[in-house]
Amino acid sequence: MTSFLDPFIAFVSAHAWLAYLTLFLAALLEAVPVVGSVVPGSTIILALSALIPGGELKLGWVLLAAALGAVLGDGSAYWIGHRQQREILNTWPLTNYPRVVEESESFFHRFGTWAVFFARFVPPIRAFVPVTAGALGMPPARFYAINIPAILVWAPAHVLPGVLAVSALHEYAGLPHHEHVGKHIWMLAVIGGAIMLSVTVWIYRRRSGGGVAAAKPRV
Repeated sequence: MTSFLDPFIAFVSAHAWLAYLTLFLAALLEAVPVVGSVVPGSTIILALSALIPGGELKLGWVLLAAALGAVLGDGSAYWIGHRQQREILNTWPLTNYPRVVEESESFFHRFGTWAVFFARFVPPIRAFVPVTAGALGMPPARFYAINIPAILVWAPAHVLPGVLAVSALHEYAGLPHHEHVGKHIWMLAVIGGAIMLSVTVWIYRRRSGGGVAAAKPRV
């Protein structure tokens, strides 16, 4: 996979519009059931994010492309499940992944509505939970009320690590980097880290002491 990605990343990095389109498609395809299990969306996003400190790509546009792709991908999968209901979970190609489908349903039994938020950070069920949410009858307004905030946390969580790592490397090696990236990236990283820590603590408490309250899916 690396032998394919390296020249591909090198090519799109020379064409900013193509890099943003690639980020959008990577985030979108990663949210599609089955396809999201094979497309290395997170790897592509991380690799292209590393181009931000050098100025080849803009942080805001990278975050926007990734977030829009994820919203469209999750939304499309949700509406397929919403229209087909539980029948979709028993049709091809989902029938080839019974374990992952079962894990997606278990997420709802454990976390209820919040399964849509948490699953965004848990591959490979990330690609199966939106369609499962639709199939289990979660109302559209409730789905988007949880899904969009999850994506707004997920996008920086995927983009910032690559930016921080390369920014530190530029500082250490004395390479040129854009000052505006350095001024704002640490503040974003701290905010994102605080959010991720809060979510992690909440999940831990929920899993260790959820009891009966977590046993019934609230969709």
